[in-house]
Amino acid sequence: MISGSGEDARDRDVEFTAKGVEVVLREACEAVGLDSSGAELLRLGSNAVHRLASLPIIVRIARDPAVLTEMERAVDAARWLETVDFPAVRVLTGAAQPVVVRGRVVTFWESVQEREEFATVGELAGLLRRLHWLEEPESLRLPCFDPLAKLSAALTDLTAVSEDDKSFLEERAAKLSKDYDRLDFVLPFGLIHGDANIGNVLRHRDGHAVFIDLDGLALAPREWDLILTAIYYERYGWHSKAEYAEFVHRYGFDLMTWPGYETLADLRELMMVAWIGRQVGTSKRSAAEFARRMTSLRTGEGRRSWGAF
Repeated sequence: MISGSGEDARDRDVEFTAKGVEVVLREACEAVGLDSSGAELLRLGSNAVHRLASLPIIVRIARDPAVLTEMERAVDAARWLETVDFPAVRVLTGAAQPVVVRGRVVTFWESVQEREEFATVGELAGLLRRLHWLEEPESLRLPCFDPLAKLSAALTDLTAVSEDDKSFLEERAAKLSKDYDRLDFVLPFGLIHGDANIGNVLRHRDGHAVFIDLDGLALAPREWDLILTAIYYERYGWHSKAEYAEFVHRYGFDLMTWPGYETLADLRELMMVAWIGRQVGTSKRSAAEFARRMTSLRTGEGRRSWGAF
């Protein structure tokens, strides 16, 4: 890990907006000898993701300043996955990273292709099946995934939502925590991607599908890697019946037949709502989506109006 030059206490408060992260992008690139001129902002969520114009490189700037250890592990995991020839995004070689600039953690990755093209739900299932067969080296020091701790931290960060909304979410989380502790998982415990959904599987320029966003690699019941595809189909209608059937066929297990599905779905859904809630103060689009989702949770109405982020 290296730090950008000239960093001091006055520099650390960089607003996490498209404009605010420009200085971080420029200084991080300078620190590793890259040119950020003309870089394209692809998305602004948990990370600000830029594609450089000068070279086929992706630069990721983390929203949360406390993820240095996590990103060091993601870089190490990417290097390990390359040694076992697993189809995942490759970390940029020849650069010491992560880089910390103005309190923001920055990593550099090889660009999968010149345009963003997602793979299929069936290919996602194939990648998951292959990933779940891998035995991770102890040197990676992967953490055990703790969804309850992650949800608690996310709810604590909801500083821009109303106290009423926050209290409602905390009460719902408390109930789900008790239900989660009673779950009887049936799939083996082991390596998971942690955020396995179609948005994290891109089409490589040579045609094959690859996993991106390796930040969440962890050890957990494998059900966690199946839940997003299931609720994207069953609750939100973001996948078709045929797509979900292909996912089940390729992976070999239908999570929706498991008795613990509803609890796991409710918990993962609440984590999604909390994630949107953290952006309420900086994004009007996120604020509108958060309000829509809160209405659904309070009234029990369908989720088909939810927008994908």
